[in-house]
Formats: sequence, C-alpha cells, structure tokens
Amino acid sequence: MPLPAGESCALCGDRIDRSSLDFPDKKAASQAYPAQAHCRACSMAPPPFERAVFYGLYRGRMREAIHALKYDRISPAAKRMGGMLAEAVAQLYGHAPDELLVLPVPLHRRRHATRGFNQTRLLARHAIAALRKSHPRWKLTLAPRTLIRTRDTVSQAGLTPRQRRINVRAVFRVSAPEAVKGKHILLVDDILTTGATVRAVAMALKRAEAESVWVATLARARRDRDDLPFSYASESSIGRPFMQDGAGPMETAGMFLSGSPSST
Repeated sequence: MPLPAGESCALCGDRIDRSSLDFPDKKAASQAYPAQAHCRACSMAPPPFERAVFYGLYRGRMREAIHALKYDRISPAAKRMGGMLAEAVAQLYGHAPDELLVLPVPLHRRRHATRGFNQTRLLARHAIAALRKSHPRWKLTLAPRTLIRTRDTVSQAGLTPRQRRINVRAVFRVSAPEAVKGKHILLVDDILTTGATVRAVAMALKRAEAESVWVATLARARRDRDDLPFSYASESSIGRPFMQDGAGPMETAGMFLSGSPSST
C-alpha cells in the first residue's frame, strides 16, 4: 500500500528524505505533521497534474505480476490487478471531481501490434468495473482512443531521469482536443518511476485545455537503489522477458501466475 502521509510527496507519491523535507509554504513547514510535504523534484518543477496515487511499490510480487501481464500475457492477472488499481484510484474519492474522463497511457501502434494489447487499457477497464460497484456515484468514463503516442520510443527502463524526459518529449498528443477541453482527466498507467511519462501526457492534455489531470498507477518505483535501475530484453523476445536487478537477471515467464494469453 502507499507510504504513510509525511513519508511520501503529497503530489507524486515519491519517498521523501525526512532530513531534507521541502514544504509548499512556511505554514506547512511549521506543522509537526508534514502531510503536505513535497519532494525536491516537485518543489523545483511542479507537475502539471493535481496528484498521483498508487497501490503498491514496484518490487517483489508486484513487479512479477506486472511482468506476467505485460510480457507473458497472463490474462487472469488483469482482473485482480485492476481491483488493486481501483483501490489506488479510490484514494482520490472526495478530492477529485465527481466526473472523470479516464485515459490509459497509450502504446505506439507498432508496440501495440507487437505486444497484442495495451495492458494499461486492460487494467483501467477492470478498475472502472470495480469502482462502479464500490463508488456508484462516481462517474468514470473510459476513453482509450483519446491519446495518441506519435513516436515509438525506446523503453524507459534503464534510462536516467534526464534521458526519460527527453525520450517522451513531444511524444503524446490528443486526437480530439474538444473531447478533453474543460474536462477533468484521470490518467492511468501501470508503473510510475520518475514521472516523466505522466508529466509529458499531462502537459499534452493541458495544452488541449483539460481542466485538471489526476494520475493513478498500479505501482510506484521509488528513486531508491533497490528499485532502480532495471532493464528488459527487447520486445522481440516476448514470452521470455528478463529483468535485471542487483541479484542479476531473472526469467519472469510463468513465474507464479497461470492462465491463457490475454486478448484485448
């Protein structure tokens, strides 16, 4: 589950070093309980979204489950993980508007053709189904074709924060600006690492005159040595992906979930 208030940034959810907290104002700095503390990145460059929430940290079984869905195409994982994403989104209830247009971060058409599906769209669909039961008054509308990825970028995995920002610069656009003008947006992705991707998408949405952008992800990779860096084999080897961490490469195929390939 997310880090307790006071240990994570109120905007992006990244972990904050208590010895070097940055606060939005002097009043917040004087409070004993730093619930509104901001990380250094958000203090230096405020994000173009209102708040980012997540379900759990990108490590251990969470990382295995995401790999199983993305690369092994194990569809039974999607419904359960969509329920987890729904729990993350539920943190925004009472803070975000009552009506939200839900936009999954898109894949480039070439990547979509190679993988066969967009895992984020699948997660968003299951999350909305769960939220319609748990929060029936919340109007969440899925619009999966509103965002377009105009360039097939290299994987963000293994890139430095600066390289990540450059990699997704001017990559996203809104297919129909009138569809988001004046709307409140819930942007959904599977993993949030440095925030470069969601910042880039949120900027494109703001240029299209979206009223506000909120972010929800299944997992959050903290900027810790233990969570970063890692790398993947190319998508040409789908079905036998590897992840690289301090312990060396581990094959993720069939790690702990079983089922048939997803088809969405």
